[in-house]
Amino acid sequence: MTLLLDKPTSRVAPAGKAPYWTMRRRDTLAGWLMVAPQLAGIVVFVLVPLGLVVWYSLHEWNVLAGTFNFVGAENYKAMASDARLGPVLRATGLFSVGLVVLNLSLALFLAVLLNQKLRGTVVFRTLFFSPVVVTLVAWTIVWGFLLQDNGGVNAFLNLFGIDGPNWLRSGGTAMVSVIVVQLFKNVGLNMVLFLAALQGVPAELYEAARIDGASAWARFRRVTVPLISPTILLTMILTIVGSLQVFAQIAVLTQGGPGTSTTVLVYYLYQQAFQFHHFGYGATLSLVLFLIVLVLTAVQWRMRRRWVFHEA
Repeated sequence: MTLLLDKPTSRVAPAGKAPYWTMRRRDTLAGWLMVAPQLAGIVVFVLVPLGLVVWYSLHEWNVLAGTFNFVGAENYKAMASDARLGPVLRATGLFSVGLVVLNLSLALFLAVLLNQKLRGTVVFRTLFFSPVVVTLVAWTIVWGFLLQDNGGVNAFLNLFGIDGPNWLRSGGTAMVSVIVVQLFKNVGLNMVLFLAALQGVPAELYEAARIDGASAWARFRRVTVPLISPTILLTMILTIVGSLQVFAQIAVLTQGGPGTSTTVLVYYLYQQAFQFHHFGYGATLSLVLFLIVLVLTAVQWRMRRRWVFHEA
């Protein structure tokens, strides 16, 4: 009697030849499939637009006339001889430095206060964080009315006999006004991030420092700041990048004036591209902005090993 054996359901690799789909290759394929959506987003929304901006910067594109002419490095030469670019970069630097210093300092100060076991801290957390969820344009329009010559801020100052200036039309106060408006808009976000970091600092470290005789300032400088330094790095990068991309506040409050005192790089880029229809030159300026953000972020990331906890 002959026994009929079923055919094997799996193919066995020939002797001496390893199968193609090894465990390592399957894991590699699974990894690429998982990151594929993110990579596709980076290619479509970052690399392709960046390449197009570089391409546009080599052309003079007049939408009204319907012309698109290759000009090579002419836009870069025009940028090098642009007399307005220097004041624009200075205004951008002034806005960024002022906003970053005030935002991080005030946010950390508020977080330290709200981290204390005091009554009413929940109310104050909500009060300081609520501007973050308000629409940016609505927030800016309200502040535009408050900062007018006969607005709410000057009306409040008149109660104390102080004649306030026209905040948004004076070169000495326009930039300060824009910085303050942006400061109160976003300080709550950094405050919440700092507050979360402070609540993660072990209480035993404070107690040990107190037993050793360390003062409150010494405990803050030697214990608090090192342990929340990763959060400081995160908020610093986010705030610097955000300050370099400010547009709505300038467009609504000052339109870059008076003169060019509040004309930051993003608003100047907008003027060249969409008001004066110099799209090629606008693309060139956008590359300058991209390089500034890239360099500042890279420098901060490189310097983190010198002061960020756990990075040394």
